[in-house]
Amino acid sequence: MHILVSMLALMTVGPAFAGTEAGKPIKLVVLGDSLSAGLGLSASDSFPAKLQKALQAKGLPIDLTNAGVSGDTSSGGRDRLDWSVADGTEAVIVELGANDALRGIDPGVTRKALTEIVTRLKARGIAVMLCGMLAPPNYGSDYAAKFNAIYPDLAKQFDVPLYPFFLDGVAADAKLNQADGIHPTAAGVDIIVSRMLPTVEAFLRPLRGQ
Repeated sequence: MHILVSMLALMTVGPAFAGTEAGKPIKLVVLGDSLSAGLGLSASDSFPAKLQKALQAKGLPIDLTNAGVSGDTSSGGRDRLDWSVADGTEAVIVELGANDALRGIDPGVTRKALTEIVTRLKARGIAVMLCGMLAPPNYGSDYAAKFNAIYPDLAKQFDVPLYPFFLDGVAADAKLNQADGIHPTAAGVDIIVSRMLPTVEAFLRPLRGQ
C-alpha cells in the first residue's frame, strides 16, 4: 500500500517538475552595437527589451541581457565576449558589423572576428543566431560583395540560423530612423522585432524541446 501511494505521489509530482523546467526562462544575450543597445531610446524601447516582451507574449519566458555597446565593431565584440556573455547563457543573438561597414574595415578582419565569436560560443555549448548587415554603397561593389557575403557564409559554415539584414524594413526610411538616419526610432524597433520574431522563435523553442 505504501509503495502504491509513493508511486502515485511520484506520478503526480513528475509532470510538475517537467513543467517547471519547460517554463524556466531561457538565458539569452544580445551581443551587439548601438543598433541593439538602443542608442537614443529609452531602455524599454531598445531592441532587446521589445524582443523579450514579444517572446513572452508568445509564451517563451526569457531572461534577456542587453550586451550592446555603442560604437563596437566585430573585433570589439570578440574582445569582450567572455565578460559580456556570462556563464549559464543558453543562447546569443549576434548583431555586429554595422560599424565595421561604416568605417570601411577590411571585410577579412570582420569575418575573422565573427568567426571567432561563433566558434567560441559554440565551444561553450551556447546556441548562436547571426543578424546580418549590409555594407553602405559608398565603398563600392567589390567591398559590398565581400562584406555582405560574410553572414550567409558563416551561417552555412557553422549551421546557425541567420536573419539576413537586421535593419530590414527600416533602413533608409526617414520616418523610422532618428535624425542621424542610422539608428531606428521606437517605431522602427517595433518593425525589426516583428519581422525577426519568427526566426528568433524557431531559434529558441528547441532549447525547451518545443
